[in-house]
Amino acid sequence: MAKLVIHQEKIEDAKQFIKICPFNAMQEKDGEVVITAACRMCRLCEKKGPKGVVEYVEDQVQPAIDKSKWRGITVYVDHVDGVIHPVTYELLGKARELAAKIKQPVYALFIGYNIEHAADELLHYGADKVYVCDKKQLEFFKIESYTSVFEQFINSVKPAAILVGATPVGRQLAPRVAARFNTGLTADCTILDIKESTDLVQIRPAFGGNIMAEIMTPNTRPQMATVRYKVMDAPERVDNAWGKIEKLDVDDKKLSSHIEVLGVTKKPKEKTIDNADVLVVAGRGIKKKDDIKMLEELANLLGGEVASTRPLVEIGWMDPKRQVGLSGRTVRPKLIITCGVSGAIQFVAGMNHAENIFAINIDPKASIFKTANYAITGDIYEVVPELINKIKMGGTIL
Repeated sequence: MAKLVIHQEKIEDAKQFIKICPFNAMQEKDGEVVITAACRMCRLCEKKGPKGVVEYVEDQVQPAIDKSKWRGITVYVDHVDGVIHPVTYELLGKARELAAKIKQPVYALFIGYNIEHAADELLHYGADKVYVCDKKQLEFFKIESYTSVFEQFINSVKPAAILVGATPVGRQLAPRVAARFNTGLTADCTILDIKESTDLVQIRPAFGGNIMAEIMTPNTRPQMATVRYKVMDAPERVDNAWGKIEKLDVDDKKLSSHIEVLGVTKKPKEKTIDNADVLVVAGRGIKKKDDIKMLEELANLLGGEVASTRPLVEIGWMDPKRQVGLSGRTVRPKLIITCGVSGAIQFVAGMNHAENIFAINIDPKASIFKTANYAITGDIYEVVPELINKIKMGGTIL
């Protein structure tokens, strides 16, 4: 990024000079004029100020990296006690697809303790090689130890791109690794593609879901992206695995940590919207909190759960755990019924892989209709009660 440099010795009247900025982005501090975060880089201070006081300096362009030295798509294997998180299989499927375009291998990085027995399963989902670091020091997730293993893996294998599941562990580990290699990281990608140059195309909603940003990091390697569970399609398991497992040996000194795990308390299982086969989603069309009971009745009749969009969570009508969207939960039910939901990008990205999307909205131009398999233009206060009565009489929605 470019910056403005002020040559203090050339300023004759600081107060008059400061007045040049229309955004009040300059102020006098300790006898010097400084530029604050309010600067819009309009450069009026350079153009209208005394000659030579302000200098516009462009950062040096980072030298091009030798991309030929970086090969393969790596997937970090997210797991708990060797039980692999399903997002890993989804990412292996996407990695296989990307790798086929550039004719490069797919790697999996498996870090933990007593996990070697589970590594073979990864070969059945498209991994050409699984690197396993199985040590007692890695029994519990410790950010320092896991980052050290990741660092050695990258230095040894030099993968062109790394995909990490946006799980609690992945959200901590990926930024730490990216910072260590001074490379880019795009979080919560909804679409991934790759160019012949091996530049990873990372697409995700931005600016509150108003645009889909296409992000690339062409001058650094490895490229890194996190993806939420249920955003990508998991591949079919193949019986005949062709890859191999390789041990990744890391010096014990590198596995030291300032964290000591005294014990682990498992969280009791609770019913969530993530694994529900049927979801009834409340949107802005709900006029008051009590009206959610109408949707609860519909959900109960269908054996499903009630979910919500972000606005209803923000006003306190719904639990945050029931929010669908990139700022909430990503879901993939067999049937989702949206009631008064407009269909913002952030919401749609969290549910557009549902098998059947049934949308009800009074606005015929609602964005949700572009995604829906079935659409009803009408008032949810008229449509939903009719659906409830029809189901009670033995009818079906679809």
